[in-house]
Amino acid sequence: MSRRQVMGALAGLAAMLSTTALTPPSFAEDTAPAAFSFDALSERMRTLAAAPFVADAAPLPPVLKALNYDSYRLIQARNDKSVALSDGFGYFIQPFHLGWLFQQPVEMFEAADGSARPIAFSAADFDYHDPAVEKEMAAITLPGVAGFRIDGPMLASDQMDEIVAFLGASYFRALGRGNAYGGSARGAVVNSWLSGPEDFPRFSQFYVERAEWGKPLTLYAALEGQSLTGAFKFVLDPANADRQQTVFEVTARYFFRTDIPEMGVAPLTSMYLYSEANRSQFDDYRPEVHDSDGLLLDAGTGEIAWRALNNPPTLGNSYFGATNPKAFGLMQRARDFASYEDPGARYDLRPSMLVEPLGDWGKGAVRLIEVPAKLETDDNIIAFWVPETKYKAGDSAEFRYRLSWGDLSPDPKGAVAYVAATRGGQGGVSGVENKQTLRKFVVDFAGGSLAELQAEDVDAVATLTGGDGKIVFSSVTKLPDDGAMRLAIDAEIDSKAPIELRAYLVGGGQQLTETWLYQWRAA
Repeated sequence: MSRRQVMGALAGLAAMLSTTALTPPSFAEDTAPAAFSFDALSERMRTLAAAPFVADAAPLPPVLKALNYDSYRLIQARNDKSVALSDGFGYFIQPFHLGWLFQQPVEMFEAADGSARPIAFSAADFDYHDPAVEKEMAAITLPGVAGFRIDGPMLASDQMDEIVAFLGASYFRALGRGNAYGGSARGAVVNSWLSGPEDFPRFSQFYVERAEWGKPLTLYAALEGQSLTGAFKFVLDPANADRQQTVFEVTARYFFRTDIPEMGVAPLTSMYLYSEANRSQFDDYRPEVHDSDGLLLDAGTGEIAWRALNNPPTLGNSYFGATNPKAFGLMQRARDFASYEDPGARYDLRPSMLVEPLGDWGKGAVRLIEVPAKLETDDNIIAFWVPETKYKAGDSAEFRYRLSWGDLSPDPKGAVAYVAATRGGQGGVSGVENKQTLRKFVVDFAGGSLAELQAEDVDAVATLTGGDGKIVFSSVTKLPDDGAMRLAIDAEIDSKAPIELRAYLVGGGQQLTETWLYQWRAA
């Protein structure tokens, strides 16, 4: 099951709450509260990691296994059965039903005062819109739910809005104020796009605390996989009238069952089909189609890098070494509707996702994976932190980070100008025949001090490495209207091996812009 399948299903199922009814959690019968704490959950997952992995043994009831796309999409959680996590009009839980792609039950608990009680869901919590399915469901006990979302009055005090959804494996995604669902995060990636099988651990249990709206909501999760287990703590601080972003503080504790070829921490997943850089490959009226257009990397050295994303002809892998990085994220910088012209998908509203490590992460690298994609339903972009440490069976590790979702647009008055656009095409001069091996790369920088400068006040520093190529020409032009600067690079490339481009603008003895990075390979 791919992330896009999971999230596409979620998009089709999600319906905004339209009721103010408060429904307290329904606890499972004959269950007394059990002791609970994050440390106790962590120790339980540590103990579980010492035992061999056991897949879910209990099969789903036949009616759940028989649900297909058409019957599953008819099922909706009842708004009047939403589970209230606040005494007033605040946080609510809406569950996602088991079936179709979602065959593994997730257990849910309410945690309070050092104990936890299971939250029970039944067929009465859903509208099936199919009498035959509804009759069969009424005769069984739900073994759990597929996942859930948390809603709250993010935009207005009398309106419920979706904030975050957990559904499928360890995937989750959130919204800033006014955003539309786009990229997603995961609890972990293990051996992604390397030799050997990839492990897809899943969140199997969630423990949710109560909280009043206006205060952060805390939830915990148990992670289970063939190669590791984990205990997660999420402190959710939703967007509000004063802050557009929704912010998590995440504590991830991992316990390793097996040796790990490559561990991926704080993974982000997104989609990039095309933009101005590679639009010629697609016969589509829309100028751009992507959930994210770049990887932002602040390695903590004083340099901020922007790696423009790619839809390569073959699998692309890039590693960016760092020690205790300050931030990395998959960002959506193009925020104008005219950049996409898609009133249905609203790519202009897709959130950026930014990871800010907390504490000592040590040495490692941010890995960027770019998978060839032909459709916008293909999630082909993955970014995550790869620790230098190679974890062995019996090891454990903890990582803390802040994860923000929202526009996260660069500050136009910031000290450093940012990369505003990346374009590409046939190199050389228009109006004459040029060598087919000549490729043009055009980078627009905006903000910072550029509006106060002229083109002759700045110089470009541009390098090309890898493959069989060289830069033969570069120029800087001041753009009209917005004061941005355009860097144009012509490179002669004589092979299909990937090349790496790096460029920035300098003036007055200092770097004026982010460092633009790009990988290009001939089709």
